[in-house]
Amino acid sequence: MSFDALRPRGRPAHTPGTTVLTYTPDGRRIITGGSNSAIRIYTVGEDGEPKTIDEGVDAHFGIGATNGSFIMGAEDGTVWQYDILSGKMQNLLVRCALPVRDIAVTRDGEWAAVASDELTVKMVKIDDMTQVKYLREQSKGTKHVTFDPNGRYATVSGTDGILYIYSLHEEEPELVRKLDGVIRRLEPDAEATSRAVWHPDGTAFASAEATREISIYSTTEWKKEKTFAGGHTGDITALSWAPNGTLLASAAADGQIVLWEAKTQKILQRYDFGNVMNLAWHPTKNSLSFTTSDGELFIYDNFVPKDHESLLQKSLQAAPIFPGPLGEISSNVQRTTLADRSKEAIQRAARRGTPDSLDDILGGDEEMGDFVDDDDGAGYAEDELNIYGKRPNGHLNDIGGPDSKRIHSGGSLQPLAHPPLQPGSTPWAGSRRYLCLNLIGAVWTVDQETHHTVTVEFYDREAHRDFHFTDPYMYDKACLNDNGTLFANSPSDGSAATIFYRPHETWTTRADWRTQLPEGEQVRALALSDSYIVAVTSKDYVRVYTLFGTPFKVYRQKSQAVTCAAWRDYIMSIGNGPIGVDGRHTSLRYTVENVKRDEICQNEDTVALPEGASLQSVFFSDSGDPCIYDSTGVLLVLQHWRTPGQARWVPLLDTKQMARLAGGRKEETYWPVAVAQDKFHCIILKGGDKNPYFPRPLLSEFDFQIPISSVPPKDSHESEEAAAERTEGSRFEESFVRGNILLSLFRDLLSSTNATASQRSDMARRELDLDKNLLQMLAIECREGEERGMKALELVAMMTDRNGKMLEAAAKVAQRYGRGVLEDKIRDMAERRVMGMGDDDELA
Repeated sequence: MSFDALRPRGRPAHTPGTTVLTYTPDGRRIITGGSNSAIRIYTVGEDGEPKTIDEGVDAHFGIGATNGSFIMGAEDGTVWQYDILSGKMQNLLVRCALPVRDIAVTRDGEWAAVASDELTVKMVKIDDMTQVKYLREQSKGTKHVTFDPNGRYATVSGTDGILYIYSLHEEEPELVRKLDGVIRRLEPDAEATSRAVWHPDGTAFASAEATREISIYSTTEWKKEKTFAGGHTGDITALSWAPNGTLLASAAADGQIVLWEAKTQKILQRYDFGNVMNLAWHPTKNSLSFTTSDGELFIYDNFVPKDHESLLQKSLQAAPIFPGPLGEISSNVQRTTLADRSKEAIQRAARRGTPDSLDDILGGDEEMGDFVDDDDGAGYAEDELNIYGKRPNGHLNDIGGPDSKRIHSGGSLQPLAHPPLQPGSTPWAGSRRYLCLNLIGAVWTVDQETHHTVTVEFYDREAHRDFHFTDPYMYDKACLNDNGTLFANSPSDGSAATIFYRPHETWTTRADWRTQLPEGEQVRALALSDSYIVAVTSKDYVRVYTLFGTPFKVYRQKSQAVTCAAWRDYIMSIGNGPIGVDGRHTSLRYTVENVKRDEICQNEDTVALPEGASLQSVFFSDSGDPCIYDSTGVLLVLQHWRTPGQARWVPLLDTKQMARLAGGRKEETYWPVAVAQDKFHCIILKGGDKNPYFPRPLLSEFDFQIPISSVPPKDSHESEEAAAERTEGSRFEESFVRGNILLSLFRDLLSSTNATASQRSDMARRELDLDKNLLQMLAIECREGEERGMKALELVAMMTDRNGKMLEAAAKVAQRYGRGVLEDKIRDMAERRVMGMGDDDELA
């Protein structure tokens, strides 16, 4: 399957569960709510962090918006109105006794309907909450409520499987139809949808059937007119019409979003996205946004492929409810733009109810409009006007020939590059964010609009004093170690980017320094070691400074800069490389260099990430080994990285396999901080939180656990002793592999440095511990019986015994369990080692 658009990356917005979204009518913002208390406001066209409102209640299930405010309905039954610019709560519009399930706002932005588990749907006037109307005819609670675009009807989807249609022509809503068999009977919290989704022209609506088909019902006789069939194999969870009614998007539990042509009911494209709960088209652009039950928001720009984008550029089309060519009359009807229709809807609402209402005389917009005739036969009536009311240039040929010979430069698939990453930093949470979090302390900043205020806190306050300063440069990156604090900014006003270093201690009057990068160059990531300062920039330069500001080295890396890390004289830079195996995302390439010796240890090697995963953090361990933590929750270390061409990424811990998460007992993820003292230091994030919170959270640490195998559950015919022994054997196997990896890293360190006596002693202790581990594994094999003798002898051969004591202990283990043949072979192996011969013959 080929795509003309880039597949979007999910934006973590809320904790897993019901996640709702809506556009503001002007299309400038997207508001999302979910199962937590946070509300996100995204600015369309900007990739920055959304505005977060965290003063609301938990579990937002209903959402609606005008250009100036938005409305959220929650599980506790409250419906609050928020100001869209400040994000502050304005009014409690209405309160229900039971959870709110859905909210709909009329096109003129005057009324909001609230569906809840109560029997009555409440319609409240947004500007005057004292004015309330009631839709009372439901026999059970309601799951959805919608308004038709012309403001004539309200449709209520009951949990009893009945669709209630109310007329809004009179002062009090009047039930005009009860349609049974149109929607499914669903529980209020079911992910499947029973919503009546109105076509933009207001003459028909679409609904999902139990057969997983989508039907269109007209308002003339309230009967089924057309069906979209064969699109899904799972329950349909969301439907949304394109703003001009030419296309329909549907999502289902089968992990597919399907794009349909409305007029022909044919499938134009399929997209693989799982757990989609809500869909929303941008009011004017070729963009579709949707949320998932994982709490993520996707903004899919250029959603409609270029081959079919012309459909989206047409003016408002009639609903596909007429057979044959009659459905094509819309090419000469309603030449108004979407903005004009919004304006007209407001004017109609203002006129409605007056004695001389033009709607009553003319019969509504669907029956009367501005006609555009194809008088000169130029064909523009077929091409139609675009959503801006302009004639498209589709009837014009390029100089080089007709359309069929055009080459569209934008038609090729563009790779998805990994965004820049500053290890230890977080996005904005309200007006605060962490610039750096590690084992030394934390650096955070507070946005004061005209400036920032920066605070640096240390865990060891006896070694360093906390400090606080006003930041006019608005630093957005920082590094912290025992020597000093490093900052950098990314100015948006065109001024030069600044790097600022402040040492913790100095024997001179002033030792901090500041430098600016060349004009037009921004810092993508910073790193600070005991010896050097490193910055990778938007021009893909790697800039290296001494701790006191002397430029030491600058070069352009071979890949697009993403992030960097540093330890003593070593720096590691990571950048976007070629497209990976999935054909969409770029692979990441890393380089490790000794700056002082001007030696490259690893040059443009691949960062080992699974398909679809992203890099969460990169850092050096306390012993100087490069480590990464990816979005799948796996911690990896770079083994043999000092030898060119020999490096490989080895997993130290898969956090999703930890015993504390077994059986789904906990819902938590882990934010990486450091690797030190052979442990993984992190911050535990509960629920669906993606980043550390304020005030500063506590650090946790976990032992490494190599993902070797999962222990199968106890068999019904297996004794308790046998199951316990099998579990113990798996534990020893993991311990052996882990010990081998850590020993290898330690050997590499000692071989590249002047090893001290204590380090050499530590090496001998590690080797002895590994041999003891093998000895325990040998005991298990001996208990299993003589038939396991080959593996038992293999374990003995893997011992690094230097003085024969461990081989003697192994022989005694075999003797204890009565394995005479094995004992003889172990003693023969010991003799051969004393004679300087190998073990291969014995193993054979």
